[in-house]
Amino acid sequence: MVGEPRGAGVGLRGCHMAQVLEHGTDVPWFELLADNHLAAGGVGAARLAALVGGWPLTLHCVGMNLGGVDPLDRAYVEGIARLARRTGAAWVSDHLCFTACHGRHYHDLLPLPYTEQTLAHVAARVHEVQEQLGQPLVVENVSAYLRYRESVFDEAGFLAELAARTGCGILLDVNNLYVNHFNHGDDVTAYLDALPLGAVREIHLAGFQHQGDYLLDAHNGPVAAPVWALYEEVVRRLPDIPVLIEWDDHIPPFAVLREEARRAAVVAARHSAANPASVSHV
Repeated sequence: MVGEPRGAGVGLRGCHMAQVLEHGTDVPWFELLADNHLAAGGVGAARLAALVGGWPLTLHCVGMNLGGVDPLDRAYVEGIARLARRTGAAWVSDHLCFTACHGRHYHDLLPLPYTEQTLAHVAARVHEVQEQLGQPLVVENVSAYLRYRESVFDEAGFLAELAARTGCGILLDVNNLYVNHFNHGDDVTAYLDALPLGAVREIHLAGFQHQGDYLLDAHNGPVAAPVWALYEEVVRRLPDIPVLIEWDDHIPPFAVLREEARRAAVVAARHSAANPASVSHV
């Protein structure tokens, strides 16, 4: 591992790996979508091997099904654990959601009812994953397009209790936070007040798609102005937490992602607790 992620990184997708390896970049770290790198051979594996050692890396997963009721897929988690060892990843993250039920995978991040029963269930699965990984998991808040009447926690309170019970970290996705504010009227200030900020390991920024009466967490465009404004508020509370630009559909040239990361670094520099000038670039 080449140190811990610092500053503003980029979610590195396969279409940009060759460019980064051939020409290099001043982007200081990358997050890999782990599910795309589980195969043992091929061009992707060779490029991944070349990437290791050049930049700090983290792994982001979409298949742990932390809230699901199907048995935990231990073969999948073991594949992630092997990938983490192979890449020297600083940490592994997944989402506070379910993605499969009765063996059917939905390829979406589906929200959970925030109840005591759900909390006990998710905490037990997080403990299982952490035991198999040999390290704390980092859990991300998700965008939601419905709410459950059964919920007795809000999301921030649920995450706070989950972190307290399991020792997991938190990945704070600012775009998801804003999407839920727009879609459901969530009070983002109250959310940040309730979140255990000491557990936050990483911040995500991404683009949403406006669908008229709701926002879709689409990751198909630049970070929107209100998300930048909310990031400004988040980084006041969380100086020096590494931030990442996600872009997963209609992916632009790498230079566009780099400029988004540069903008995030400039915002973070205004609030850096250590050395403001040190994070004014990527």
